[in-house]
Amino acid sequence: MKQLFVLLGLFMMLSGCQPIDPLSGANDPKDDSWHIDFVEPAHMKVWVEMSAVEDIQGMLFRNIAGNTAAGSDREDGTEVAKGWSGLGVSLRPVTGADLPRRIYVRWQSNANQTTYKGWIEISEETRRIMRRATMRRCPERPDEPAYSLSLMNVGLAPGGIIQVWVRDECGRPIKTDRVQVDIEPLGPDQGKFQGRYTPQSASSKRYVERFGIPYGSW
Repeated sequence: MKQLFVLLGLFMMLSGCQPIDPLSGANDPKDDSWHIDFVEPAHMKVWVEMSAVEDIQGMLFRNIAGNTAAGSDREDGTEVAKGWSGLGVSLRPVTGADLPRRIYVRWQSNANQTTYKGWIEISEETRRIMRRATMRRCPERPDEPAYSLSLMNVGLAPGGIIQVWVRDECGRPIKTDRVQVDIEPLGPDQGKFQGRYTPQSASSKRYVERFGIPYGSW
C-alpha cells in the first residue's frame, strides 16, 4: 500500500510539471469572425457583382465583400500587371460564418470587358493555416499574442482566374487554392443595363494599350 501511495504521488508530480508551450495562442483574444478581401492585378480593374461563401457547416453567406477589389495603378513604364504584387488590407468580416468550404464570385473584368462566375473550393490545408494563425504565436515574436482572426485574400484576374492566399501565424501570405472559372454568358449584371461595363480607369486603359493583358501570368 505504501508503494501505491508513492507511485500516485510521483504521477501527480509529473502530471503537474508538463512543459508549457510558449507559442500557444489558445488563451489569447479571439475574434468571432474571419476576414476576406478581394484583390486584382495591377491595372486589371475588377467590379464584383456578387459574392458568397458556404462555410464548413453548410451555411451560405451572401455579399461577403465590397464591389471593388484592391489593386495598384502604379505607372513606371514596366509590365507591373504580370503576376501578383501586393495584397489588399481592406478586409471585411464574414460574421457568423465558420471557416469556408467554398467561395462564389461573379465579377466584371474591365480590362478585357468580360464577366466571369464560379466557385472555388477551399482546401483543408487552407483551413489548417487559418486555424493555426489564431492558435499559434509567431516564433519570431513569441511575446506577442496570436492573431485574433484569420485573414484571406481572393485574387480575381482576366481569364477567369481566382487565386486564394491566407496569412500564417507570422502574417506572411501563403498562396493556396486556385481555379479557372467560366464566362458569364449573360454578360455584365446578367444582361441588365444594356450590357454596359463599369468604366475602365484611364491608367488601366493606357496600360492595356501599351502592354496588353498578360494572360497566363496569374
